[in-house]
Amino acid sequence: MIRRECTPRTNWREAVESLGCNFHTIDGAPYWDESACYEFTADQIDMLESATAEIERICREAVLHVVREKRAKDIGIPEAFIPYVMNSYDARETSIYGRFDLVFDGKDHPKLLEYNADTPTALLEASVVQWHWMKDRAADADQFNSIHEKLIAAWKKTGIRSMHFSCIRDHDEDLGNTEYIRDTAAQAGIETKHVFVEDIGWDSRQKKFIDKDGAVIQTMFKLYPWEWLFADSFGPHIAESGVRFIEPAWKLMLSNKGILPILWELFPGHPNLLPAYFDNRFSDNYVRKPFLSREGSNVSIVRNGTVQEKGGTYGAEGYIYQEHMPVPSFDGNYTTIGSWVIGGEPAGIGIREDTTEITMNSSRFIPHYFKE
Repeated sequence: MIRRECTPRTNWREAVESLGCNFHTIDGAPYWDESACYEFTADQIDMLESATAEIERICREAVLHVVREKRAKDIGIPEAFIPYVMNSYDARETSIYGRFDLVFDGKDHPKLLEYNADTPTALLEASVVQWHWMKDRAADADQFNSIHEKLIAAWKKTGIRSMHFSCIRDHDEDLGNTEYIRDTAAQAGIETKHVFVEDIGWDSRQKKFIDKDGAVIQTMFKLYPWEWLFADSFGPHIAESGVRFIEPAWKLMLSNKGILPILWELFPGHPNLLPAYFDNRFSDNYVRKPFLSREGSNVSIVRNGTVQEKGGTYGAEGYIYQEHMPVPSFDGNYTTIGSWVIGGEPAGIGIREDTTEITMNSSRFIPHYFKE
């Protein structure tokens, strides 16, 4: 695993914008950053692929445990919505994708930091954007990336004929990823329609959600967290609306950090896990994470008696405590690997860099390739 400096393509902005990535720059600094790349060996990619498949397997076991032992409240699911989440699982509602955040130094077992199982972003970048970069800059190499093909295949298996796709207004990143996912559904033969979250209404007579044209929403992809939906004024109507959502409500059992202590409880010493608990059993070298934190908000790293913390609005829902695993640093660039699962199968990786160990919204996306 080697970090290499690269010369960005002269037309890199136009190139990524042509693929729908209009959010390539944040506050004047590149978010999509091709001034560097990561080179892997085929054996390292095999390690990542195997670890991803194994983590997906044990996560499904953990969900089954939560259901059977009635532990949804333990992982922060609002009590009023537990029946709805459980019904979603019992109905085996379809999941399309998720992303594991892994720490990996190219030598030891990849370790799970958390599972972005509900609204993981950086999908567009990991799929077509870095693939086109490789074709332009490393055409003799390969890439751990079958995301696009597996997305289309996964949509075909759903049996869905038409679908609404939704995200919040005035958020280029969410819109870019939503439109990309919508495009893969269209390529799978699904009739698609976009509606912003703010334009969704409730028809009290029909007891249905409707779009701004008054059309009933029957199936919907949402780049909008389940916990936000439950807290919304329309939240109490979700169960009676009959909408089929992707990602489904049962994924909330995986998209919060509360699943991490349960994984460690069920699989203590697993080579792909870090020790994690609901109470603090560490005196030093640990990470405190809110159940529902996003983009590193309110995450604290306690190491050698010092505390590194990012502010935010999370934490009222509770915290978990996870052993601190140093994130690999390449000349001061801390690297986290996002490993994608599409249709339950490993599908590729995306790499994020920052000057701190906490991955944030502004953390740079760096492309990769591997050689035999």
